[in-house]
Amino acid sequence: MNSFNADIEQACARHIFGTYSRFPVAFVRGEGCRLWDDKGKEYLDFLSGIAVCGLGHCHPEVSRAIERGARNLIHVSNLFYTYPQVELAQELTRLSFADKVFFCNSGAEANEAAIKLARKHSSDLYGPGRFHVISMKNSFHGRTMATLSATGQSKVHKGFEPLVEGFVHVDFNSIAAVEAAITDKTCAVLVEPVQGEGGLNFASPDYFRDLKALCRENNLLLIFDEIQSGLGRTGSLFAYEHEAMSPDIMTLAKGLANGLPMGAMLATDEVAEAFTPGSHATTFGGGPLVASAALATLKVVSEPGFLEKVRATGAYLVSRLRELEYRFPFVNHVRGRGLMVGMELDMPGGKFVSKCLEKGAIINCTHDKVLRFVPPLIAGRPEVDRMVAILEEAFKEEAL
Repeated sequence: MNSFNADIEQACARHIFGTYSRFPVAFVRGEGCRLWDDKGKEYLDFLSGIAVCGLGHCHPEVSRAIERGARNLIHVSNLFYTYPQVELAQELTRLSFADKVFFCNSGAEANEAAIKLARKHSSDLYGPGRFHVISMKNSFHGRTMATLSATGQSKVHKGFEPLVEGFVHVDFNSIAAVEAAITDKTCAVLVEPVQGEGGLNFASPDYFRDLKALCRENNLLLIFDEIQSGLGRTGSLFAYEHEAMSPDIMTLAKGLANGLPMGAMLATDEVAEAFTPGSHATTFGGGPLVASAALATLKVVSEPGFLEKVRATGAYLVSRLRELEYRFPFVNHVRGRGLMVGMELDMPGGKFVSKCLEKGAIINCTHDKVLRFVPPLIAGRPEVDRMVAILEEAFKEEAL
């Protein structure tokens, strides 16, 4: 990292908004679970673009789909039909609870669409004034004004007040907290099956089934934000499948097109009826190029045996990280499902992210003290062993 070319850093500072704290590394190539910087140094990627490149970098099936799509048709208005978009919608509905899909370009846009749909559905059935959405503390739903307001973290609100009216934040994993927050203005509950940015938080058994029942009792819609947890990340194609229930609306993005920008909002027919021509739209959503990439991605992730391997590798990763938990007193807890794993420390974790990067491995830290491991879903035991060995070196240096 000492050989980092400062020219790119200076050009970035001069010409790009300073909205990111960047590490002094410039990546130029990727393959599978590996990345290479402009000096030729190799890195093991256990962040995968923050749970985006589920099939790793430049997966051959996805790359071929992009190449074919770029030769055939890159963009056409949604005023017309395109085959990749319709085929992708067919596959997503076949594989999920949903009947209809709205395509967009990001997770924030998918959540924005879900919030709008919930409000419109409520307005159509019950009239105006019923528009409040209950979301969870420590949640993260995006950075548009509505999704920022839905996010239950005050640090992302600062400087953007006043927030959009109608969002109430309650404790995650507490049915009583949700029940107490319901009023005659409430139309929906928005929740992540796993809180990613909030510190890799998992709910207790029956929480989501009880939440669904509570929503049914009060004629509320249940929205699952699976932006980070969906598309195989937790070892099932969708995280809701672990819960023996399904939401009314689900949002996807990150891993959907393996690195190309794509989001999706899925719903049942009954709920989807609230969106009619002109209700909602996007210029680029579901374009033929990104839809082709998403189709290729979905095909691989849904192949027989693929998710079984994700579950096995995830269990192995948790077991190896727990070996470190037993040996290093500053490790509080390891938790995870599939390849969505967190290691909670009793100190800020940023130093270990930097140490691992210096040693050739990429992770990150969320919620200040939780090291996050979201490698490509194609990772196996050799990659896990290398990652744990690098992290162990970093921990030993701290313990000296």
